[in-house]
Amino acid sequence: MEYKRITNITDPLFSKLHKLLGEVFPPEEVLEFDLWKEPLEDPGIRVFVAVHEGEVVGATEYRYYPQWNIAMTDFTIIGRPGLSIGRFLAQNRENDLQTLAKENGKVLFGMFAEIYNPYEKEDFDFGGVKPMNPFVRREVLSHLGYKKIDFPYVHPSWKNDGEAVKGLDFCFMPIDENVTEIPTSLVADFLKEYYSVLPNKPQEWIQMIADLQLKETVRLLPI
Repeated sequence: MEYKRITNITDPLFSKLHKLLGEVFPPEEVLEFDLWKEPLEDPGIRVFVAVHEGEVVGATEYRYYPQWNIAMTDFTIIGRPGLSIGRFLAQNRENDLQTLAKENGKVLFGMFAEIYNPYEKEDFDFGGVKPMNPFVRREVLSHLGYKKIDFPYVHPSWKNDGEAVKGLDFCFMPIDENVTEIPTSLVADFLKEYYSVLPNKPQEWIQMIADLQLKETVRLLPI
């Protein structure tokens, strides 16, 4: 299996990746094909695919933010069972991020991720791909060390239609397992930066950020 980075929508592997995205994620979570041009060419956004026998069988997108010394996992896709794709992606991603942090003179502080909460919303089928089952994914991410950030979470739809998307938790994986809370300024500043590309913010999201900024720290809870 090969870990290959995609930096252009003309890459044949991107067509295969975008098809996979449409098969496993709901429409409001998938950016249109042509709108990927700028993100892929952005050196700060890292899109890698797992290639097995010429086919894209998994993928992950993430980014490193040197100003906060944290990363964000945008998505992880496991397209087939029985190939240890999840571990392959996680190991390669961590090695890449630790290299980026080292170049920044740091040891990575941690990584954010939005994690589906099937206990609140059960209509995620992810194209029927069993390893993508949200109950399975949630437990795997818990094993990796992700913890729920203790606040009610919504995010703006990637359709940029001003709708609030629910059914997810915003989570953080501290590299130091002894970390039990993080500054709310880190969470709020990060979310404002992350979603700056979407001008149509739902009022629920705006209020969520305002409420978050009233506190100094926020707890990390088990998932």
